[in-house]
Amino acid sequence: MQSPKIYNTYFLAIVSTIGGMLFGFDISSMSAIVGTDQYIWYFNNPHGVTQGAIGSALAAGSIVGAAAAGFISDKFGRRDSIAFGCLWWLVGTAVQVSTHSVGQLIAGRIINGVCVGITSSQVPVYLAEIAKKDKRGSIVVIQQLAIEFGILIMFFIGYGCSFIGTAHSTASFRTAWGIQFVPAALLLLGFPFLPRSPRWLAKVGRVEEAIDVLAKIQAHGDRTDPLVVAEWEEITTTLAAERHSLPGWRKFVYKGMWKRTFAGASVQAWQQLSGANVMTYYVVYVFLMAGLTGNINLISGGIQYALFIIFTVVTFFFIDRTGRRPLLIYGALGMAICHLVVGGVLGMYGVDVPGGVQGNANVVVSVTGAPSHVVIAFSYLLIIVYALTLAPVAWVYASEVWSLETRGYGMGIAATANWLFNFALGLFVPPAFHNISWKTFIIFGILCIGAAVQAYVSYPETAKKSLEEIEEMFRPGGPKPWQTKVGQSSLDEHIQTVLQEQRKGSIEYTEDKTDVVHLDGRNVEMES
Repeated sequence: MQSPKIYNTYFLAIVSTIGGMLFGFDISSMSAIVGTDQYIWYFNNPHGVTQGAIGSALAAGSIVGAAAAGFISDKFGRRDSIAFGCLWWLVGTAVQVSTHSVGQLIAGRIINGVCVGITSSQVPVYLAEIAKKDKRGSIVVIQQLAIEFGILIMFFIGYGCSFIGTAHSTASFRTAWGIQFVPAALLLLGFPFLPRSPRWLAKVGRVEEAIDVLAKIQAHGDRTDPLVVAEWEEITTTLAAERHSLPGWRKFVYKGMWKRTFAGASVQAWQQLSGANVMTYYVVYVFLMAGLTGNINLISGGIQYALFIIFTVVTFFFIDRTGRRPLLIYGALGMAICHLVVGGVLGMYGVDVPGGVQGNANVVVSVTGAPSHVVIAFSYLLIIVYALTLAPVAWVYASEVWSLETRGYGMGIAATANWLFNFALGLFVPPAFHNISWKTFIIFGILCIGAAVQAYVSYPETAKKSLEEIEEMFRPGGPKPWQTKVGQSSLDEHIQTVLQEQRKGSIEYTEDKTDVVHLDGRNVEMES
């Protein structure tokens, strides 16, 4: 007996993006713990490459998960791939909770990372394929919100657990890491209520189910609704054309596909190269540089995560009106300014502390007084700009640019790029803080300027366009990216044409039809 399905897109987004919350939980499970006495004692004050390996282990596993996600998603569906990822999370969390060494901790985080790689790549695909074109941005933004809620919740759980036991007790971090079982269990409980993606169903030839789900999501089950008719024709016509594309890896580079592959992978890479994860992973270290210690440091880090959520919520309300391009371009420039200010202040006013601030070998520079306030203020401002722009928009944009035939694998490629750079930066930042200290921020500032330039010259606007229309923008002869604007959707015109034809009676759309219904009344059988 099948479980009843719920077709409200916001409900589907909230349940499926618990997969993003897992990512957030794992980030904060380290950031709230790395500065505690218990962690430093039990793992022998890990620093430099050792701490970098612990921090980047999640990303290493995520590379594996993201690389495998395309095959799993295309074979078993977007929805089922998310549930499959959760099983890895349960195993990885068990390994972390029972850890007795740095090696076991790294192993547990790698296993958790496999889950995060799968869910971070396929949750946006699932959301993009079920959402209406004019709401798609805000729906996919819920993925980023879930990540941030996970970060915030787990950060304060870690903070609260830091008071458990003595300085030579492991109960604090084992309790915090054990709580990571909860979101995975919630996602598995909600899984039976999620319908499959109608576009994936069409792709694998399950046409009747695809039409049924599309109609229930878009028009409360009305198969004759003009939006359903027009969108279904776009889906099937595009899919029929794509089935004549080249096999294997060549489908990602032939004709205009290389542009989509480059756009999807690079926007995810820039999200990491923007340097914002310096704050989300190692905010404790940054605030140590600014003279914040102990509980004040941890609480200040928690405030950062709260700001992250507040300003991503703001993005939820305007992303589909403002568009993707302006947010990517101006967001990168704003982040560049923040990095350069923080790096400049630390370079001009910082005092070298060779033994490490508060004994932390990763933090070898410190500022006090007004310069420390500037560092704290611009660290917060960096996160605010990131939350408004690159953090949510990179996931939205990367989920939109692929064709239906390549979306599962394509988003896997994009997420792999994200996690490759996440892994590299997780490994790089602790030794960078130790060896070049403030110059780390200057490097990220320059990279952000590069991100803005590339967004201007190579990312066309995708807001308020159907996924099938976006495909046309990347084809040879398509518009220059800087000439594209929000909206201008041909699907709206198509819907009006369907309405007119329905009034004339030239379109018949009956319950037993499982083929493509064209505006002139022709029926073209879909290949299964």
